[in-house]
Parts: sequence; C-alpha cells; structure tokens
Amino acid sequence: MPNWGGGAKCSACEKTVYHAEEIQCNGRSFHKTCFICMVCRKALDSTTVAAHESEIYCKTCYGKKYGPKGYGYGQGAGALSSDPGEHLGIQPQESKPHRPTANSNPNKFAQKFGGSERCPRCSKAVYAAEKVMGGGKPWHKTCFRCALCGKSLESTTVTDKDGEIYCKVCYAKNFGPKGMGLGNLGAVEEKQ
Repeated sequence: MPNWGGGAKCSACEKTVYHAEEIQCNGRSFHKTCFICMVCRKALDSTTVAAHESEIYCKTCYGKKYGPKGYGYGQGAGALSSDPGEHLGIQPQESKPHRPTANSNPNKFAQKFGGSERCPRCSKAVYAAEKVMGGGKPWHKTCFRCALCGKSLESTTVTDKDGEIYCKVCYAKNFGPKGMGLGNLGAVEEKQ
C-alpha cells in the first residue's frame, strides 16, 4: 500500500505519524498520544522513557519488570512507591509487621524526610511524596483503602473507627444505625 502522506508509521498504532506529532525513540516513531508506558499507561517523554527491545516503559515499571531483584535493590529516592508490582507478575514477599518505637524526639533526618511516621496498614515508613492523611494518621496512597471491601479511598469518602478506615458504604453497613428504612432489612415481630 502506498504511503501517500509521506510520514513514518507509529510503532504503537501502525498509523501514519506526521512530523508535527512525531516522537522518536530508538529509531522508531510514535504519535505523542501513543508514547505511553506499556504497563501503567502513563504519558512518557525523553526523560521518563525506558526502552526494552520493541517495548517502551516508564522508568518505574521498567525497573520492576527488568531491574535487579532481591534484598538491597530499591527504586531510589526519585521513584518512591509502595506498589508491589503484582500486575507485572511479581509476587510480594511476606514481611513481619514492624511496630515503630515510641520515640517522642525523632532525629532531624526523620523529621525532615518523614521517616518517623509509619503507615497503620503496612507499618512501613510514610514519606511526604506518598502520604495521605486519614483518621488523623499518615497512610501510603496504596494502603489508603477500605478495611472491609478494599475500595480505594479519598478524603471525601473516608470514615474512620477505632484506628481503621472504611468507605462510607461499609461503615454504614457495619457501624451505622440498624432498622427499617436505614438500608438494612429489619425484622418486624408481630405480637399475638
């Protein structure tokens, strides 16, 4: 088939890429809208792309899929994340719950970088880049989920009880008023 428009073919969608919308990576052309991570679908640019053969990834997903594995290999301070990578086929390792010490005077490093605050769900340090407040406690964005149904929460949908967080639906079902007209089937007894 002739290439009437004269542009290269996009490596992602196979359609013609014209010069004004072209991004090149490893000798291949992409539309700006097609230049996205193959795993998380985030938009990429020249500073965030990591190529592997004919696939393109953001640096975080590339590191999780192809980077070194094992103890001591973190993602670095530029890519803090608590995502275990299960969607990439990576199995999270079981870890013992870690309870923070009751240190009322943390060192200056911990105060500045958030190392003294611990997530109530996973007991790991919560840093400012991934911190969400709920129920008066700091949580990782990925741990900020309903304790019962696992639904991701936001500041407008969170309710807390006894140090745990819930979505409004689960909170109402489990801790709200019971009876007719309140979302629960009430039992009506007849006296004879």
